[in-house]
Amino acid sequence: MMKTVTISDVAKAAGVSVTTVSRYLNGNFAKMSTKTQAKIETVIHRLNYHPSASARRLRTNQSKVIGVIVGDISNVFSSLLFSGISEVLHPYDYSVLLLNANNSADDEQKGINRLMEQRVDGFIIQPSQTTIDDYQMLLKEKVPLITVDRDLGNVPASVGKVMTNNLAASQQFGTELIAAGYRQILLISSTTVSISAQAPRVVGFKAAIDGTQTTVTEINIAGHPDNWLTEQIQEKVANFSGKTVIVSLMGPLLFKTLASLRSLKLAFPDQVGLASFDDWNWSQFVGDGIDLMEQDPKEIGRSAAAMLLQSIKDPALVLKTKLVPAIRVAGHSF
Repeated sequence: MMKTVTISDVAKAAGVSVTTVSRYLNGNFAKMSTKTQAKIETVIHRLNYHPSASARRLRTNQSKVIGVIVGDISNVFSSLLFSGISEVLHPYDYSVLLLNANNSADDEQKGINRLMEQRVDGFIIQPSQTTIDDYQMLLKEKVPLITVDRDLGNVPASVGKVMTNNLAASQQFGTELIAAGYRQILLISSTTVSISAQAPRVVGFKAAIDGTQTTVTEINIAGHPDNWLTEQIQEKVANFSGKTVIVSLMGPLLFKTLASLRSLKLAFPDQVGLASFDDWNWSQFVGDGIDLMEQDPKEIGRSAAAMLLQSIKDPALVLKTKLVPAIRVAGHSF
């Protein structure tokens, strides 16, 4: 079995003290010549030395690891969010551990426990639990926490929030659809957690129709078989004499909506309108382009990571909610 290389082995091979190697590893070069630095670096590479996480934690009281928990790792939102987080944290020598909660409060709590055992320096979480009270363990231990995408409501000043401006963006989108002559708006959702980002979008559309003759109906497909959405669209369109527009409230639902429209042989924009919230503009290649309200999960990730670094540096810092604007992407689907 190969012997584990220690800091003492590095010091002996480089002809310096253990204290000097420790200073090098911590970036403390104030009293170290460039020749000594080069010698230690050469020995570290030759011996393939890797400082243990536990030893580094004892020296710095930091693990240099951040825990990230997302609701659904299969969603494009998660990969773009993670990319933005890594982009900010990587230059500061942080590693990121990504876990999937599968939109389950129990799975999320298990993930938090697992990451706490790793003594991560902070968390970025897309919540699957419902209130800030569910995160009391992190608050009690004073572990920096930033939530993204989903709103836990009133949180203490030590907890940051980064989200899309869902309410305002949805109200804007709804007003535009009403101006285009639509009198029935069908919202396609799939909500398994009460604080889903889809919830404020529904509220925004309902606010837009206030005082108008347009109606809003939410079709929540969670827990239903695949053909249920098709049946619902067929019924709602057939029983309404005015113009109908269908809005999917997140990107993955747009695929299901397109499949239902194809099955029903309903063409957009001629027979029904079509619009969607999404995380990336792939739908420009569908038809003549689908009208989108496009959120920016990568910027959400960057903002959350920057906020977390501030919180780690200054635990007493008062953190505020940051809203990342959704961008209206024009198409020809309504």
